[in-house]
Amino acid sequence: MATSSIGFQLGIGSGLDVKSLVEDLAAAAKGPKEALLKKREDANAAKVSTLASVSNAIDSFASALTSLISGGTLYSQPSVSNTNIFTASALPGSRIGGLSASITVEQLAQAQTLSSASLAARTAPVGEGTLTLTVGGASHDITIDASNNSLDGLAKAINDKNTGVKASVVTDASGARLVLKGATGAANAFTLTVPGGTTSGLERFASAGMTVAQSAQDAILNMDGVTVTRASNSFSDLIEGVQIDLKQASPGTLVSVGVSRPTAAITQGVQDFVAAYNELMGMIAEATAAGVEGDGGALRGDLGVREMQRQLRQISTMTLSSSGAGPKTLAEIGVRTNRDGTLSVDAVRLQEMLANDPDGVEALFNPTQSSSSPFVTIKSGIGKVKPGTYTITDIVPASGDTPASGKINGVAMTGIGGNLVAPAGSDAVGLILGVSGTVSSVTITIDPGLGGALQGIRDSLRARSGPFAGTEERLSAEAKKIAEDRETLETRSEKYYNQLLTTFTNMERQVSSFKATQSYLDQQIKMWTNSND
Repeated sequence: MATSSIGFQLGIGSGLDVKSLVEDLAAAAKGPKEALLKKREDANAAKVSTLASVSNAIDSFASALTSLISGGTLYSQPSVSNTNIFTASALPGSRIGGLSASITVEQLAQAQTLSSASLAARTAPVGEGTLTLTVGGASHDITIDASNNSLDGLAKAINDKNTGVKASVVTDASGARLVLKGATGAANAFTLTVPGGTTSGLERFASAGMTVAQSAQDAILNMDGVTVTRASNSFSDLIEGVQIDLKQASPGTLVSVGVSRPTAAITQGVQDFVAAYNELMGMIAEATAAGVEGDGGALRGDLGVREMQRQLRQISTMTLSSSGAGPKTLAEIGVRTNRDGTLSVDAVRLQEMLANDPDGVEALFNPTQSSSSPFVTIKSGIGKVKPGTYTITDIVPASGDTPASGKINGVAMTGIGGNLVAPAGSDAVGLILGVSGTVSSVTITIDPGLGGALQGIRDSLRARSGPFAGTEERLSAEAKKIAEDRETLETRSEKYYNQLLTTFTNMERQVSSFKATQSYLDQQIKMWTNSND
């Protein structure tokens, strides 16, 4: 607040501490309004802080649950009787209940490997001309001229063709030699040839002139009496929903594959979820609690937090899995809602459900996606598509240069080669389907699981047009209004102070004038009195 130098002269005429009097009067006028503004500022800050705490709490809740689920501890996993021969794991989103198989690994897949005779150095010339590399029936000409006439140049020319055959130069005590390695599987065998009569030196690198370190071959397995082959030692198309990684061949050794169910982990997961839910709801209750004489929780009556409460209270009865005849909600497996809005676990009911329908209970926690036809597979990752049931019709696979075609809920999908992509305006945006056959109609089911449902609640609350955004906008507007009111108060208070200062300055001048007159009259009276004597 601006002050005037006149203020330091105040009181000379009247004898009063007018400067302090002006300051006290101005402060007395400003004080109640200042206190009201401070109360509004504190309340707004408390709302902002509490909203951030509540928002962070549901973030942490959703993230912790997602991490638990993605870690795989709540998924049934394949059990393998001899993990030295191969290992198996469940693919994300798969259900492997009832898995039982016997597998013998007769042979591992391997890649063809060729090595040339040694040359003096990797920079040694190899000869100019053309080599033909044939892989999977496709031929590729490898041209060597003066610009790349060396082992390094030959290796680079082969690698530049991107055929799946990798060339490298290996140097040892005997010199440098070319080593070629293809992809695993018999179909990926390759040959190198040169035109008949070639004498430039390139003939040394034709397959006939190189050493076969390893031949290309498929993996051979026998599953439940049926012999199958695979081009790789890692595959996921032998047992639905299961990734198998072969480690060694062991002809005659039978390996059993079953299921290891996470019963204890799910039980603990349910209890941890209920405890975290109750803690979160307790925080919300404190933030919205009614108080005495208008006081209470910082977010009492806030629409965003009330919407959060409403959505969270529905979670025990929300449909988390629509596939099969198993339980659809947490309430069906023993998660009860108490009168005060908290949750509790009926341990007896939970154990009964785990014993009678472990796959159904597991499905409530883990997001899953399924197709009703083997000719249409889901290629988009778990959690990439909004949960729901989608009907795909008029499905035609790709043919030549014509991409696959089909409709989702009656709207044309985008065909990209053998894949179908949901259009941007669809509820299923992000859905990618692989089409391998003509089908009139297919049902695609995307189940959120508990983790997906909680993520959905969080995302809807924090969306740009969601309840939390509305609350943040209101609090921001309120903070701006408080700042404007404070500026107005300061302006008015300064104006009032200056008015008081002017008023009392004028009063001082009048008092000084009166005193001067009084002093003059006193002198005159004394003079008159003395003269009469």
